[in-house]
Amino acid sequence: MAIKPITPRATEKAYALTTEKNVYAFNVPLTLNKNQIKEVVEKEFNVTVTGVRTIVQAGKTKRINKSKNPKRYVAGTTSQKDTKKAYVSVKEGDKIAIFEGAEAENSEEKK
Repeated sequence: MAIKPITPRATEKAYALTTEKNVYAFNVPLTLNKNQIKEVVEKEFNVTVTGVRTIVQAGKTKRINKSKNPKRYVAGTTSQKDTKKAYVSVKEGDKIAIFEGAEAENSEEKK
């Protein structure tokens, strides 16, 4: 199986989950299932995964106007791509280094 790219979510909610509950948030491809996400995270970050929760967020619908010429005015809608998020619970004591960079920056700002 080829490893598909997963990227960490850099949001306030993701940071709060990381510090309080040892849960990490990732953007993942729509084609990955929970078992595949678990395998990728364990291989890539060398941690033990205890649970995976996924959410598919539907893309927003946008209104479009396709013509600048009023005689050929065409109105319609289009939608953005769907996205999939994964919340990965990690064994107590394990940490993922990507998310520790944000903690170091916040501690420097407080000084």
